[in-house]
Amino acid sequence: MPDDDILIIGGGIGGLTLALTLHARGIPCHVFEAVPEVKPVGVGINILPHASQELAQLGLEDDLAKVAVATSDASFFNRFGQLIHREPLGRFAGYAHPQFSIHRGDLHAVLLTAARAKLGAGRIHLGWRCTGFTQDENGVTVAFDDITNGAPWPSQRGRAAIACDGLHSVIRKQLHPDEGEPRYSGVNMWRGVTRMKPILSGASMVRAGWLTHGKMVIYPIRNHADGTQLMNWVAEIETPHYKKRDWNREGNLNDFIGMFGNWHFDWLDVPAMIRSADAVLEFPMIDQDPLPWWTQGRVTLLGDAAHPMVPRGSNGAGQAIVDARVLADCLAAIPDAAQALKDYEGKRLQATSNVVLTNRVNPPDAIIREVFERTGDKPFGRIEDVISHAELTAITDGYKRVAGYTKEGLAAQ
Repeated sequence: MPDDDILIIGGGIGGLTLALTLHARGIPCHVFEAVPEVKPVGVGINILPHASQELAQLGLEDDLAKVAVATSDASFFNRFGQLIHREPLGRFAGYAHPQFSIHRGDLHAVLLTAARAKLGAGRIHLGWRCTGFTQDENGVTVAFDDITNGAPWPSQRGRAAIACDGLHSVIRKQLHPDEGEPRYSGVNMWRGVTRMKPILSGASMVRAGWLTHGKMVIYPIRNHADGTQLMNWVAEIETPHYKKRDWNREGNLNDFIGMFGNWHFDWLDVPAMIRSADAVLEFPMIDQDPLPWWTQGRVTLLGDAAHPMVPRGSNGAGQAIVDARVLADCLAAIPDAAQALKDYEGKRLQATSNVVLTNRVNPPDAIIREVFERTGDKPFGRIEDVISHAELTAITDGYKRVAGYTKEGLAAQ
């Protein structure tokens, strides 16, 4: 392997997007992923217009459209099934690019197929678990072992190493060994997917209820030939109890379904949807306080390794995708890799820190919190008597500005 290659640690959404973006700029790289076999894991994810714009520039929009749902609207309800606010999304709102709701496994498959085709399969290494790095003024050396048997792989050297190794990043721990424990938000979530008939517009992203008495996020992520859809749902409940974060932990239906037992709406029977799920996963809503820095010499962080955030606002993957484009631009423009990584940090650290902190207190679903508080968690007669349309749009527009996907901002790019 040439010493001037970029070493990407982690072959998830951020790592593969970075590999494709570097390749598009003529920068050679290798991707090292710990899992020995790629399988479709996780559930639903949203690709907001700022992220779908980046993926479209990599030539992936048509491939994504084949396996995703182009989300048409965001619809907010109280726990009595009353509509609070609805607004168009993606191209339906006049953006140049769509918002995609997609199974995380389908998104990853699109990225992996493209990376193997463009970079060559020999540059995607599976079963390589990073154990740490050393560096000098001329390059960085990363150590790996074989995750299947623990035997060491040959150390790899490049001109920079990018940690895209997610929530449990080994490189982040090496850079910040004294970092505190993850911050629990006080909210636990259970997630599942259910094959069912479409609801509302057939492409709606629904947020309903509030955390004190149970909140749901519901949206379709796959269309089937028989007219049914794969519906992604997330149940969120305030609770002091949680288990260590693990995206693939099996959840217990009886731990949360009671909160939604009377959610029988004209447009959806929520408990029936939950009970019909293929499987249920449990995950605490946890983030980490923003770091003061990501970059040390020729090593830096990207995506969840850099800025793990509470999964509200559908924006974790989107920020990783934007990270990848900015980092690739910096490496293409600045010959000195260490300076390029520092420039990338300067462009992205504060921006993503703002998203992390906003997701804690004022994500787009703060709309339903506001109505919950103003009504005392009771049905309303007219929503206009509770909150004005201007106030509602101000909440969602404010989040778009922080997250970097206003129509005006993307058009200017």
